[in-house]
Amino acid sequence: MRNYFIFDGEDSRNYGAYISGQAVFDAPARRGEQIQIPGRSGNLHLDDNSFEDFTLTYPAFIVREFHENIRRLRNMLLSKKGFCRLYDSYNEDEFRLARYAGEFEVTPTEALREGEFTLEFDCHPQRYLRSGETKTTLTASGSITNPTLFASRPLIRVYGTGTLGIGSHSVKINTANVYTDLDCDIQDAYKGTVSCNSYIELSRNDFPVLEPGTNNITLGSGITKVEITPRWWRL
Repeated sequence: MRNYFIFDGEDSRNYGAYISGQAVFDAPARRGEQIQIPGRSGNLHLDDNSFEDFTLTYPAFIVREFHENIRRLRNMLLSKKGFCRLYDSYNEDEFRLARYAGEFEVTPTEALREGEFTLEFDCHPQRYLRSGETKTTLTASGSITNPTLFASRPLIRVYGTGTLGIGSHSVKINTANVYTDLDCDIQDAYKGTVSCNSYIELSRNDFPVLEPGTNNITLGSGITKVEITPRWWRL
């Protein structure tokens, strides 16, 4: 089987392009700071439980209509802006957020029928699970289980007015909107294009997270329904 990637919805197979996976199982470096203290052996390590961005390199090749396909592939990759979804067939149950970062140097065969090249993507450290895109709907208090070892920052749509409890966090909704969206990743509350940050109160001064394992969800009086897109991830 030839392996392939999909970047921002563009399938490499449509360009006659395939990859090998020398780096697809690598992981990012842990972010932290080392401090040397006079008179003390070793370093003091300060760890904020975060990770560096990661460069993913695909050795790649084109197997047909090289001249036309390499031009199309090059223009597609270099036209993308910002971070887009990147899938590959080595890890079909997950995706990364990536941007194309490399140059585009190609070694074609003498007959220009095929060629080899390297693709480089700058990636955020998370490998997001496709299962984390599945929405969980609750109309009464219940729970949701995080199957990974890492806390996720979900997207939550809250219907009604009142207090929503998620694990050790709670959010009080004080707006009469039919629903309010809480994007816990970008720390923002909104309905459509209208900000709702002034209408919410956060316990612990932070948006909720879904910790590894079972997270209890409590729908307080006035909250009729919640929809949670959990955004599970791993490294």
